[in-house]
Amino acid sequence: MRKIIAVVNQKGGVGKTTTAINLSAGFALEGVPCMLIDCDPQSNSTGGLGFARDEDRSSTYTVLINESTVAEAAIETGIENLKLLPSSKHLIGANVELVHAEDRAFRLQKAMAIYEGPEQLFILDCPPALDLLTLNALVSADSLLIPMQAEYFALEGVSELVQTLDRVRDGFKPSLVIEGVVLTMYDERTNLAQQVTENLREFFGDKLLKTNIPRNIRLAEAPSHGKPVQIYEPRSRGAESYMDLAREILLRNKIESPRELARRAESKRAKDGAKVRFWPYT
Repeated sequence: MRKIIAVVNQKGGVGKTTTAINLSAGFALEGVPCMLIDCDPQSNSTGGLGFARDEDRSSTYTVLINESTVAEAAIETGIENLKLLPSSKHLIGANVELVHAEDRAFRLQKAMAIYEGPEQLFILDCPPALDLLTLNALVSADSLLIPMQAEYFALEGVSELVQTLDRVRDGFKPSLVIEGVVLTMYDERTNLAQQVTENLREFFGDKLLKTNIPRNIRLAEAPSHGKPVQIYEPRSRGAESYMDLAREILLRNKIESPRELARRAESKRAKDGAKVRFWPYT
């Protein structure tokens, strides 16, 4: 199975890049080969994995303008099972350079179609705008993961997100669906968070994921060290929450990770060892 998930929200500051980095790392640490594709000219996902900006390096930009393939541009992150397709500030110009190309919305989709790497999951970190870069990401994706904060303005943006999804479905990708909505920077102690959660559950139903991502200082610190939070501080609430999110999405997609199979085997051994046997033993 191979699946492409775009992390998208037209509102900035909701934790898209944090989610893209740490969810990708979560999949990789579960033993599922994954690639993080940085589609944002700000290159925050690239920097968050410890790579300095390098405009001479092959990137998402060179893939979009057909100067390189995904296989040529992708780089190893140093984390087993995780690769990165880095970004570049040149992506800003792609919106202008591709505007007259007939296949301008399908460049990334075509590049992904010919890629034959071992990755099962691909995470696309999208810019906070509905431009040509985001459109390429949405057209190439199978589903959308929408990070949201549990606040009033998040509810205002729901209808705009759904309208965007409908426009992309109607014009480019009828099969595009919502993978899920994940609440970020979540503080369950506040009444507002509880109210927003209930409103989103009424609107999205089971698409609202069970895992919430709390406000956590380790999550904020990890990018400055160029590491996912699971590597930077694996025992933090942020690391545990993103591992839970990765497992929830794997379960929803019926993907059994090597780590999950190992946990089941260990659990079975523990249960078998705990069985009480009476004499005479057989």
